[in-house]
Amino acid sequence: MTPPNYSYERKIWGIGKLPAGVDEAGRGPLAGPVVAAAVILPKECEILGVNDSKKLSHQKREILFEQIKTVAVSIGVGIVEPEEIDRINILRASLLAMEIAVKNLNPQPNSLLIDGNTRTSLLIPQETIIKGDFICYSIAAASIIAKVTRDSIMDNYHDTYPQYNFRRHKGYPTKEHLEAIRIYGPCPIHRKTFRGVL
Repeated sequence: MTPPNYSYERKIWGIGKLPAGVDEAGRGPLAGPVVAAAVILPKECEILGVNDSKKLSHQKREILFEQIKTVAVSIGVGIVEPEEIDRINILRASLLAMEIAVKNLNPQPNSLLIDGNTRTSLLIPQETIIKGDFICYSIAAASIIAKVTRDSIMDNYHDTYPQYNFRRHKGYPTKEHLEAIRIYGPCPIHRKTFRGVL
């Protein structure tokens, strides 16, 4: 699949909008927060290698993370912790993280390009794009910011709860992680409503 391009951004820019790409990381893990990012890029910005974060190596994501931070007009991040995920469910938590990320942008966008098929409750024109991180440049950038931010959070949790080896699997339900839960039980950052935790 070809890397994302500016087709969506050009359409929005053409009618005088300031779009932000929005994506999240961490819907599937059994532990840790869900993290969303919103990114406004300069018009016709090009950062070689930007793509869906899942298509990139850890090292490449780290490099692109710094490049995006350098050139972006604005970056916002939203974090929703496991306790809130358990309280309101992961879909609502993901949307809440996206809303927080958008609210943390300065300047504020006047349109949103959101990965997936669910709109936020924000009163901003929005376009949802299935697999947007594959085809939309600013969403791909947001996916990188969200993924690197969340991975760093999980690396820090590894130092607190080394028995789970969060540094390796970032809280996803790998065989190693499930076995650690079986042996040690859940820790405070596990999502208690997720199958496999309790």
